[in-house]
Amino acid sequence: MLDFNIRGENLEVTPAIREYVEKKVLKLERYFTEGANATAHVNLKVYNDKQTKVEITIPMKNLTLRAEERHDDMYAAIDLIVDKLERQIRKYKTRVNRKFREREGVAAFLQSVEREKSNNEEQASDEAEFQVVRTKQFDLKPMDQEEAILQMNMLGHSFFIFTDAESDGTHIVYKRKDGKYGLIETN
Repeated sequence: MLDFNIRGENLEVTPAIREYVEKKVLKLERYFTEGANATAHVNLKVYNDKQTKVEITIPMKNLTLRAEERHDDMYAAIDLIVDKLERQIRKYKTRVNRKFREREGVAAFLQSVEREKSNNEEQASDEAEFQVVRTKQFDLKPMDQEEAILQMNMLGHSFFIFTDAESDGTHIVYKRKDGKYGLIETN
């Protein structure tokens, strides 16, 4: 079941806007398993040039869905962003199903997913020299390099931190300037 956290920047979130967002995003629930609880974080912005930006993030146990869209019409942007999220889900499900067929099976995958670790972020020691403007916390998911790259690309980030399912070590994948990927393994 999806819960909603809808915020507006330079915009009042009217009941009509809230209803439209919830109606469109709830269509994604058909892809979720029974009992999957998540909160859809929706951020609506209006800029001085009257262009709107819609951001939706849905963090779940094994997957974080995120997309953003700019458009002159906010309702059109919401439609486009829901389409993007739907494509992400289908791509992820296809990838997971392929992995199930290639590996030992669902049981081994589910056992590795159960072992989750929390991410402890380090704080900067000298606040006067370095200013942290945003802090994020998330659980590190056990996965392999390919899954981490898929997650990184779906989120639109240039790096991704994850727990390696085989070695149980914390690793970082990143996108290189040449378009290929790099891996940093920790000791």
